[in-house]
Parts: sequence; C-alpha cells; structure tokens
Amino acid sequence: MKKYFENLNDELKAYFKILSPEIPDFLRDYIDVPEMERISKISMFCGKDYAEAFGTRYFISNLDHSVGVALIIWHFTHDKKQTIAGLYHDIATPVFKHCIDFMNGDSEKQESTEEKTLEILKNSKEIMALLKRDNISLEEIADYKKYPIADNDVPRLSADRFEYHFTNGLSLSPVFVVDEIREFYNNVIVAKNEDGIDELCFKDQDICERYLQKASMLWHLWADELNNVFMNFLGDVCKAMSKKGYLSINDLYLLSEAEIIDKIRNCEDEYISSRFKEFQTTRNVFVSPLELKDSYCVKLKAKRRYINPLVITNDGVKRIYDVSSVAKITIDSYLSNKYDGYGCFDFDFKT
Repeated sequence: MKKYFENLNDELKAYFKILSPEIPDFLRDYIDVPEMERISKISMFCGKDYAEAFGTRYFISNLDHSVGVALIIWHFTHDKKQTIAGLYHDIATPVFKHCIDFMNGDSEKQESTEEKTLEILKNSKEIMALLKRDNISLEEIADYKKYPIADNDVPRLSADRFEYHFTNGLSLSPVFVVDEIREFYNNVIVAKNEDGIDELCFKDQDICERYLQKASMLWHLWADELNNVFMNFLGDVCKAMSKKGYLSINDLYLLSEAEIIDKIRNCEDEYISSRFKEFQTTRNVFVSPLELKDSYCVKLKAKRRYINPLVITNDGVKRIYDVSSVAKITIDSYLSNKYDGYGCFDFDFKT
C-alpha cells in the first residue's frame, strides 16, 4: 500500500495525473491503512468482473475510485478535510458493493450499506492517530455529504459522480479514453448553482454536450435489466449463504471478494456452489418480456444515475438541460426508458 500510486497500471497513472498533477503527501498516509487495503480487493463494478458474460478491460477497485474522488476534491478545493472525507466515503463498502443493497431490498436508493462508515473510522487506530496528528476531528471527515463538491443530490455534478463515470468509462468498452477525460475534466471549474452552493460546472456547452453523450452510455448500462439480474443474483447468493450459516453479515464488511467467492464455490451446499459457478461461466444473459420457468428472472427498479451539469452561458450559469436541445434529448431518452422487462439467466436459483 505504501507504493499504491507506483503500482497502478499505466492508464490509471495517466488518469490520476489528470485529476491532480500533485499528489499531496498527507493523502499517501491516509491511504496506507488496513481499512483501505480491504477495499482495494473490492471491485468497483459490483462483482460483475467475476462473470464472463459481463467483461471488463481490467480490474478497478473501490480504493481506486476513492482515491480518484479524493484527487478531484483536492484539485478543486485544496481542502485537506474535504479530501480525506472523500477518500473515506466508501470505507464501509461491503463485498460486491451495491449488490448487498439489492440483498437488503434497496435497489432504488442503494444506501443501505452506508451506515457503518462512522463505526469503521472510529474503530481504526491508524486513522484516529492520523486525525489526531493533523488536528482533525472525526466529525469533520466522517460524512462527505456535508461537502457539496464531494457529494450532492442527483443529477448535480459532484466529485464522486464525476469519478465513477470516468473509471467505469475507462474499463467498460471503453466509453472514455484518457485524452477525452483530459479535455472534459480541464473544462470544469467551481461555480455557484441556483441555490448559491458550490458545484462543478462546465465552461463550454459543446464540451458538456459531448461529455453527456458519452456518460449516457453508462447510465443505460447501470439501469437496464441485464445489470439488475447480475446484481440481484449476487445479492441472492449472499443471502442464501447467510441464511444457511456459511456467511455472516460481518463477513461482507470484513473479507475480500476473493475470500467470499472461495467460500461460495466451496460451500457444502452444492446447489449454491453449482449455481454460482454457472453464473461465472454463462454467456447466456438476456431480457424477456415475461418471467420464464426454469430461469433466474428479475424484474425490479434500479437507482437512476445521471447528470444534468451546470454550464456557463452568455446569460450566466445554467443547467445544460435548459439551454441545449442535445442535452435535453440525451437526458429525456434515458429517463423515459422504463427498463420493464425481466433480466434472465438460463438457469434457475431459488433462495
């Protein structure tokens, strides 16, 4: 962990250099704690890396995402407390990330796993020692939502939302390439929104429009039936393992994904282990208008993730939706899509 930045692949190194040419020394100390080591082994893609049918270019961890958020905050604020709060915003992330929200019946808001953040921070000797050294209180970094550059309500643009678009876009397809990210990112400044609150804002309408068209490819991926069946299945597997005593709820927050997968694949219940192995190797994932017998079919609403950023115009700072027909079509196309079919695997799994 002490050489976190040095051990990144070349693309992520170049990407982080865009987010902040300067890596502040204090950030390295706050990264190098056991709790962040754990989330370095948790996928940014909610466990879909482990299924052949999904396919990502390379593994991006929740630590990578968290560091990216911290670098964005540092770049735009140079505020140490906000940067640390952004770094630790996902420190309580369980294995398979938002799949555990699906397990908890929270597919729409995806917030059910956030409550352990304060507990984990408070119980970390290393983090508490660093905070004491730097004369920072726990309350100042425990909730990044108090800092609007770090986080705000959908569809406003925040560091967290900006970052997960970029890393998802790098690893999937890719939707974004590094040079595009440089152009989009360097066009952003901090401005006051309609409520007089600081928010990330594009300087040029055409660049904002192109960013939205790229980002919207990801919005559809995150909300469609195929995404839902992947995430719900992993949630159901964890639920079945927990019901039968093979996993505890604490395991989801303390173990790595590799350790959890090993427990699933080698559990004594052959039904669970065999279905999980099918999940890993199947390429037959499809959408059906009807629920099918002898298939694992899921129909539910997922969280709608999208952005309606600010942009500078001749008439002042506006929402891009209100000044651009391109942005209006892009956003309306996404919001009007009902995604009301069933996502299905060609095998069944009952919990």
